[in-house]
Amino acid sequence: MPKMKTHRGTAKRFKITGTGKFKRHHAYCSHKLAGKTMKRKRALRQSAVVSGADAGRLSKLLPYA
Repeated sequence: MPKMKTHRGTAKRFKITGTGKFKRHHAYCSHKLAGKTMKRKRALRQSAVVSGADAGRLSKLLPYA
């Protein structure tokens, strides 16, 4: 059985936590920021946890994470 390859685009976008969950960044925080409130922009800076429904797909793309 050959080694499985890590999907490099996924590896750059997601990190794994100590408990095995996947961390992600929020969208809508890169441009057109003048129309967003400061509260919303602060909230978007924080990282989020990937939902359980998507975590199974990510574990296939990141086999050695």
